[in-house]
Parts: sequence; C-alpha cells; structure tokens
Amino acid sequence: MKNIILRFSLLFGILFLGGFQPQLSYAEERETKETFIAQADQHDTEHAPAGLDEAADHADEEHHVAPAWLVIPFVVLLLMIATGPLFYEHFWHKNYPKIAIGLAILVVFYYLFVLQNVHAPVHAMAEYIQFIALLASLYIASGGILIEIDKKATPFANVSLLLIGALISNLIGTTGASMLLIRPFIRLNKGNIQAYHIIFFIFMVSNVGGSLTPIGDPPLFLGFLKGIPFFWTLEHNWPAWIFALGLLATAFYFIDKKLGKAADDEIELEEITYTNKFSLIGMKNFGWLFIIICSVFLDPNVIEGVPAIVYDGQKFSYLREIIMLSVAFLSYRFADKRAIQGNEFNFEPIREVAFIFIGIFGTMMPALELVGNFAKSPEGASLISHNTLYWGTGTLSGFLDNAPTYLNFLAAAMASKGADINNIEQVRLFAADGFHDSAFELMAIAVASVFFGAMTYIGNGPNFMVKSIAEQSGIKMPSFFGYIIRFSLPVLLPILILVWLVFFAFVG
Repeated sequence: MKNIILRFSLLFGILFLGGFQPQLSYAEERETKETFIAQADQHDTEHAPAGLDEAADHADEEHHVAPAWLVIPFVVLLLMIATGPLFYEHFWHKNYPKIAIGLAILVVFYYLFVLQNVHAPVHAMAEYIQFIALLASLYIASGGILIEIDKKATPFANVSLLLIGALISNLIGTTGASMLLIRPFIRLNKGNIQAYHIIFFIFMVSNVGGSLTPIGDPPLFLGFLKGIPFFWTLEHNWPAWIFALGLLATAFYFIDKKLGKAADDEIELEEITYTNKFSLIGMKNFGWLFIIICSVFLDPNVIEGVPAIVYDGQKFSYLREIIMLSVAFLSYRFADKRAIQGNEFNFEPIREVAFIFIGIFGTMMPALELVGNFAKSPEGASLISHNTLYWGTGTLSGFLDNAPTYLNFLAAAMASKGADINNIEQVRLFAADGFHDSAFELMAIAVASVFFGAMTYIGNGPNFMVKSIAEQSGIKMPSFFGYIIRFSLPVLLPILILVWLVFFAFVG
C-alpha cells in the first residue's frame, strides 16, 4: 500500500506517458555525478558556506522514517478543510484553530518522542515562520492602499486588470498583488460580482502570474536561496507563462461575456455615468511594500554576515522576519485611515491562513518525507523524468503547500543525478543544464509548482486569503470540492494538460 501511495504521488504523469523514452539509467547518472564531484570537490570546499560540513555529516546520520499511517492527520485536516464549511460550518469556524493546532501537535510529538527526530519539526517551524511573516506583512501593508476605479465593468476591463495583476505579481509577489488588487476587482464588478470572477483572479493573479521571478511565488524564491540564478525563471518560464495566461484570459473573457451579460439582464440598474478615472489613497504604503521585498533577500545562506540561528549545520534567518513583522505593525499603525476603512480591512483572512497552515506545515511532514525518500531511492530515481516531475510536483502542489513540495522534488531530481540540493555550486550547475536534462527538469518543477498551486484553496497561501476577503464582501464562494469540480477540473486542468503537451510531453 505504501509503495502504491508513493508511486501515485510522484508518478501521476506516467498515466499519460506510455511509450516515452526513459532517461539515462541510474548507474549512468551516478557515473556523471562521480565525475563532477571529483572535479568540483576542491572548489566546493573553498566556497561552501559555513556549516556545510556539519550539514553533510548530519545528512549521513540515519533518522527513523515516518510510518505511512502518520499521513492520516494530514488527510483528516484536508478533509475537514473541504467539508467543514459545507456540512458543519458553525462548528468549523469556531474550532478550526484548535483542530489545526491539535493535529499538528499530534504529528510533531510523534516525531519528537517516538521517532526522536527533532530535525524535521524544527525545519517545518522555520519554514512556517518565514511563510507567515511574508504573507502577513504583505497582507497588512497592502491593506493600507485603496485603489478606486470608476469604470464600467466589461469583460475587456476585467481581463486587463487580471493581466496587470499577473504582471505585478512578479514584482511584489502573488500575495502582494492579490491583496492589492482583489478589493478593487470586487468593487469594479459591484452589483455583478460572481464566484467565477474570484476563481479566475486566484488562477491568474494569485498563482500562474508569479512565474517569472523568484519574488513572484514562494517556491521560486526558495530555489533562488538554494542557488538558482535570479533571472533563470524569467529566461525559462516565460513561454509557458504567456501560453497559460493567454488561455486563461481567453476563457475568462468568453465566460464573463456570457455570464456577466446574463446577470446584467436579470438586474435592472439605473443608468450610471462613469468618469473612467483612477484614484489611489495610501501611497506611502508602497514604501512599506518596497521594504518587505528588499528584506526577502536578507538570507544568511546567500549573504555573508547576515545574523542567523545556526542549527543542524544550517543557517536560519530571523532578521528578515523581524523586519517583515515590524513593517506589518508600522504600516498598519501609520496607514491612511481612509484606505483602511475603504478596504474594510480586518485581520480575519490572515488569521485563518495562519491557523490553517500551522496544521498543514505540521502534518504534511510525513507525506513529504515518504515521497522524498522514495524519489531519492534508486527505484524512484530511475522513474524520474521531466514528465513525471511535472505531474508529481503539480499533483502534490495542489494539496500541499507548493513551496516545500518544490524543494522536495528538486532535491529528488538532483539526488537522481547524484547531486546535493544543499551544495550551492551543484544547484547552479543543475540549473545550467550541467547534468542530463537537468535545466529542463528544473523548469518542469518550477512551472508545475506555481501553476498547480491554483488547483485548490490550499495550494498556495494567497488562495485562502482571497477566498476569505471575497466571502466577507458577501460573495458566495464554492466549497473546497466545489472549487475543484466546478473550476479546477473543467477549466484549469485542461490548460495544465495543454502546457504539458506543448512544453514537456514530446521533448527528450
């Protein structure tokens, strides 16, 4: 049963592959790796970051592997996220913080006291703190910016705003762009706003849009911190970015033209005169956003001298998170009150994300570990290709947070070539196609982790916040399964299949 679960998670794409040529054998890749390491060993020793030897030593230590049944708390949490708002709404909204924390504690305690593995919980906690500090600061700082658009909502106007948001998401992140534009988007369509407006906003602005820079989406930023060059994503991802956004924009235009007109016909509104003017209140909060974006680069693993907490041979940032949380406080404290009131700003969306993702980060450790260990094994490595990486990374990114999923599959892809994700020089070589098909495999991982993050509400942090803001604005949003059945499967999945067919399926 365990192998079935792992194979399905990693190799979902094999169902689509049939007779594709296999990659080089594991033995051949191992030979490539040994040659590379022999040549680069001295260089790595001279340039390796402090603590790398300790990390390597620790990597040789044997941790007890989590049993397959330990994924049950994670599955239970996902099922409750899916069914709670639909079948027991009052109980769920009152108790979801206790449920999420309780399930996370159950898994963490098993790691600490049964497996005697402190390593995984500490890493999960560090990743969660980084995750929530970035999301909270972007959410609060953007909440102090009020954008007013006095224009008639037409399919063209809506598509234009979505495409602008997709572009901006590469500059201030999908979270920043989502929080900045979701309220103006709702106000633009006031009186005629429907669930599909919000879902396409999640597809285009909160996910697919942020594919071009490491700032755009958390998985790409983690890759940058591991050593992938800053402009690598722009160079490799832009064709798939344009293709997917073009298909989504076209689909939205025709859906909005049909459903939007139908809603107009049902509602009799007195004639309104539009000025077509654009106004902005809270300009100073763009300064706070700039500080947040600059602070993300203060990583001790990239910049020497940045203060860090050293644990297990690795450096964990804390200065960056202090700056972000300080900006969150100051940006709210000194925000223009007209912007706060105009946005009807409150902390409930970020509170919901904070608690839900405590549960997700705490309970998903066994699932990621089981999949990662299988992928790094000789059996799993022999099955890795750009196709299986696309579908494996994508499938899990839809139901796990896409940032750790990205790292797990990158580590697995590199391990299949005999390379180490914790060696910055080998990461750079992997991105530069220094191993067989390695740059192409990295592209498959990067594109899938970002694009598939839109498959569910929990695939990417901004999804939940956009949903929460929409519901507070009185928009009836689909349930967890309703989102998947009504929008992800009939609209997004065919586009993801086309992306695979055009850019990955027939290559290699």
